[in-house]
Amino acid sequence: MKKSLLALAMMGAFSGAYAQSSVTIYGTVDAGLLKQTGTTTQVSKRDNNKLGFRGVEDLGSGLKALFQLEIRYESDTGTIENTSGANSRPLFQGQSRVGLQGDFGTIRFGRGLSAYQETSTGYEPWSGMPTPVGFQTDLHVAGYTSDPLSQVGNSRNRFSNAVFYNTPVYNGFQLNVTVAAKEANNSPALIGRGTALAPQYPANAVPSANPYSVSATYTAPSFSLMAGGERNAVETKLWSVAAWVKPIADLKLMASYQHQDEGHTKAVNDTTKAWVVGANYTVGMGKILAGYGRKEPDGLPKTKQFSLGYEHNLSARTYLYIDASNKKAATKVNTFSLGVHHNF
Repeated sequence: MKKSLLALAMMGAFSGAYAQSSVTIYGTVDAGLLKQTGTTTQVSKRDNNKLGFRGVEDLGSGLKALFQLEIRYESDTGTIENTSGANSRPLFQGQSRVGLQGDFGTIRFGRGLSAYQETSTGYEPWSGMPTPVGFQTDLHVAGYTSDPLSQVGNSRNRFSNAVFYNTPVYNGFQLNVTVAAKEANNSPALIGRGTALAPQYPANAVPSANPYSVSATYTAPSFSLMAGGERNAVETKLWSVAAWVKPIADLKLMASYQHQDEGHTKAVNDTTKAWVVGANYTVGMGKILAGYGRKEPDGLPKTKQFSLGYEHNLSARTYLYIDASNKKAATKVNTFSLGVHHNF
């Protein structure tokens, strides 16, 4: 259950300073079984497990201050997500942003999903969840990464050291923009067009250009359209168009097309194209999820993926799920998973 708390209840010693603020504690607990070709059955997850803190302070005259912090953790071990050895993620892996909201829109500073990555999840059959059965981390972004100059193991779809802006929604239209600073982030070397002795981007390299991300959407009750584009720290570019439509209230059909250009770091085979089609169909207390997609990188094997899933709601916050997928590239991988998902 979401709990709205006065900030003075959390920080009594500073109650005067926080008297008009509210903080919401929220999160996700997701765990289940996962079996993939060539592996043993594991206790795993379908969605990211998170513990979040969202705060709002009314400053008057329609102006609000806001912040949001999200810790990510592993439900099977109780550890903070991926913090061992060389694979290090920040404590607030999900996001750490603070900003202002008013008639002008919303502006925030910090770390979080880029404008394109955040928007695109609404056009993917598994709503952007990182499960290998879904499409968000691969085909739905044509294998692109938003953050190539970060530590090994870090998230692929976020900007750090960034400014985030969202316009108000005008008659269904909204524009979202993210721009990141040219700051080093403890990355390993990236050879690119260089050599092992002289990589194009040495360890802890500064971006060669400011990363940016843009998305524009139009949403009506029965359909939505999106166009987006992004350039990361090594000047790889991605553009995408997507749409969903609801021919009837219980059925959502969706499709997306993605095009990635890695010409700045690759001399050959620098283009990847991908597309995904999918559907969500609500049946009583359950929902059927389905999707099919292809990824076509220049000079490399094509990837084909078909996925099918089902969610059964036990309450407004808890559901059971079962998923299966078949993914073919240079090799074939079958994935099966089932588990429990709870929001609070």
